[in-house]
Amino acid sequence: MHRLTHHALVYYQFDALRAADVNHGIFTRLGGVSEGPWASLNMSCTTGDATEPVRENRRRALDALGLAPEQSLTSWMVHGNHVRVVSCDDLRLPGANDVRADAMVTRDRGLALTLRFADCIPALFCDPVKGAIGIAHVGWRGIVNGVLTETVRAMACAFGSRPRDILAGIGPSIGPARFEVDEEVAAQIQAAVPEPVVLRTACEEVSQEGMASSASSPDRLINGAQKPHVDLWAAARAQLEAAGVRHVEVAAICTASNTHEWFSHRAERGKTGRFGVIIALE
Repeated sequence: MHRLTHHALVYYQFDALRAADVNHGIFTRLGGVSEGPWASLNMSCTTGDATEPVRENRRRALDALGLAPEQSLTSWMVHGNHVRVVSCDDLRLPGANDVRADAMVTRDRGLALTLRFADCIPALFCDPVKGAIGIAHVGWRGIVNGVLTETVRAMACAFGSRPRDILAGIGPSIGPARFEVDEEVAAQIQAAVPEPVVLRTACEEVSQEGMASSASSPDRLINGAQKPHVDLWAAARAQLEAAGVRHVEVAAICTASNTHEWFSHRAERGKTGRFGVIIALE
């Protein structure tokens, strides 16, 4: 990934999407005006932050990509698998942003698809052949419910995209070393993924630079206890590859281990903001 700055803002872009000239940004928590636990580029009004700082933060993020607030379309996440096929017409519909869905896809230029995160996976999609893009919010329930597969299917149905042409990016989210779950959740996730993603032995911690790796060690337990951890990055990659996507780029940046740059719901015990992810066709 490329790390870029715009004034005080810091954001990342995927190599493959940059090469395809897709306008996008995965924004860190840096460079905004929010204070307290939401400091500083909080993009969500549902976390306890005031409306005005959030509005300014959103404006700054969009401006970094040469976009305006009136071009931004979002939706309320439900941790399911519903995908919205959207267009610029949705910007003019009253209550359009109140539609509940975990993914959006479009082929309209100048439409900025925007979602917010704090440990769940931001997944970005581009089909350079058909000129289509998408964004998905993927938590563990999204993995279980197959939202990534549904996003690929929606692009195929709506735009004629072939999975093998789609470029996908798995953005910063909670890493395997920090994502401890109970046995029931672990079983649900594993049942939805075609390769092993539940870890019961040690995971290496993610560095402050965000360069992560996971490794199993038979003589050492995770956090001193034999509790299941899940590699959501591997789960997302496996599901995308099973859907026919050949190019999947994984950021391998753990939000819970890098709270100096990212909001993390788990690491910050729920009192935190949400970082924004934006993708648009120019």
